[in-house]
Amino acid sequence: MYRLRRRLTSPPPLLLHTLAAAHGGGSFTTNPIPPSQIASLISEQKWSHLKPIIESSDPTRFLHQLLHSDEFDTALVLSFFKWSQADFQVTHSTEHYVKLCILLANEKKYPKIRSLLHTFVKRCKPISIPNFCNALLTLSDNSCANSVVFDMLILACVKNGRPELALEGFRRARDYGLKPSLISCNPMLSALCNECRIGDVEFVYKEMVRRKLAPNLITYNTVISGFGKAGKLNKAIDVVENMKINGVSPNVVTYNALITGYCKKGGPGRMYKADMLLKEMVDSGISPNVVTYNILIDGFCKDDNVAAGIRLLKEMLAKGITPCVITYNTLINGLCGSGRIEEGIRLKDEMSESGLEPNIGTYTALINGFSKKNLLEEARALFDDIIEKGVVSLNVLAFNSLINAYCKAGKLEEAVRVRNLMSEKTVSPNVSTYNCLIGGYYEDGNTEAARKLLEEMEEKGLVPDVVTYNVRINAMCDLGETRKAVRILDEMRKKGVNPSHVTYNALIGGYCKQGNPNAALTLRKRMEKEGKRSNVVTYNLLIKGFSEIGKMEEANGFLNEMLEKGFVPNEITYGIIKEEMMDKGFAPDIDGHMYNGSSAKT
Repeated sequence: MYRLRRRLTSPPPLLLHTLAAAHGGGSFTTNPIPPSQIASLISEQKWSHLKPIIESSDPTRFLHQLLHSDEFDTALVLSFFKWSQADFQVTHSTEHYVKLCILLANEKKYPKIRSLLHTFVKRCKPISIPNFCNALLTLSDNSCANSVVFDMLILACVKNGRPELALEGFRRARDYGLKPSLISCNPMLSALCNECRIGDVEFVYKEMVRRKLAPNLITYNTVISGFGKAGKLNKAIDVVENMKINGVSPNVVTYNALITGYCKKGGPGRMYKADMLLKEMVDSGISPNVVTYNILIDGFCKDDNVAAGIRLLKEMLAKGITPCVITYNTLINGLCGSGRIEEGIRLKDEMSESGLEPNIGTYTALINGFSKKNLLEEARALFDDIIEKGVVSLNVLAFNSLINAYCKAGKLEEAVRVRNLMSEKTVSPNVSTYNCLIGGYYEDGNTEAARKLLEEMEEKGLVPDVVTYNVRINAMCDLGETRKAVRILDEMRKKGVNPSHVTYNALIGGYCKQGNPNAALTLRKRMEKEGKRSNVVTYNLLIKGFSEIGKMEEANGFLNEMLEKGFVPNEITYGIIKEEMMDKGFAPDIDGHMYNGSSAKT
């Protein structure tokens, strides 16, 4: 039978002392206390009686003796362990944690091991995986118990938000002859996916297969979801094929993950492929659920195809699948975003009639819809109606929608009044609130007011984000202050804010407006050096910039480069070609073919 390895030498005598009453005060004697008495004190949780005894030695030495004695059962040792850590504010050593875990594993007290290791990961910093493994192998020759304990350590790392430590444990397990199980590996994969660490997800998945740790449905679905969200759909499909080969059948979660991947990927034909997956899953006998339809409806709405989303809603109802608030809100948002506010209102009414209460997301979508059509009175009336009737609690998003609408319309006084109303309703402004107002003041030419808002924002502990910097850079470029704009770019890098395509394109556009496209090319090199490829907007700016200063061949070169990189010209591209090139007598040569004005589609 496997046992906890104990030292061959006899443990030292218990260093216990009794507190004896004496005339005029207490004094310590050196009479050893029988182990049975100690066990009784721990069992009955008479900590006040035990504490003076412990103080005469120290809790760590006392625990060490308990662990090396055969006269105390594991439950008593665990009870003392927890009490001593809490009462004496000590952190016991890795070796003591491991000894206790092995004792519990030998008695198959797995929930207690999980709890103990949760405390270990939470309290002990830093944690050394090699030290833990060495302690396991030194203290126990039970390979099964050792693997169970180590498996639970990996799980504890994940549950305490330490996936990097869990991954280190997984990597090193094989070196120590330890074998994690799906109990720890599946949550670890999920945590890595949540942190978008797809390279690590792929490593763990392949290593699980290599170590003959058979993935189950949860494993496959987690990996497929991770690949899908990262846009690595070919790898996701490969995993689906592998699961089928290994006798694991895809389910609705599998297809939902694939459909999500296509919906989020972007590019032509993505929604066609997502829709085909819906048909494939139905043909395979797998019934789509409300999540499946919500994913597809969201994808179609973001693809400016609300009609397809409405079709799917009708299909859901026909199949007896009940739409939820998310379903309706997605469609209402899509309708309002495309200017179909009346249809959005009708759908909100249908939603109410079906027994679903509109929430703040529903009303925010409608406020946005009114704002986009410049129906500010209607937007404000709905906003005030919500406050008056108290149908829902307004949140920062609803306030920001109205503030943004007023700022875009140049009604800054109204925007500020709404911001002040936030304080009355105990809603705290966020970074987006300030971004709207700062952008509004810059647009109005009031740079001083914008500067004061920036200071106020930072005084309140709000950290400027990439949008804040983009607003500032755009404003400087509009004022012809491109050098200041570049200094703001340098500032955001120092503050740890990563510039986006919008950031660089604003600067490239600023230089082009100044008639300095060569400086724009320098910015483009910097952008690509930081891992951001030129996009359609970048090429449009460069084509226009070089055309405006008469450098048609260079402009034509960027047009061809854009096509060679697989980018599809948009309406703006065709407008530039017509107005800046063809109307000036230059016929662009696109891949050896003359430009045909009839191809300029909207």
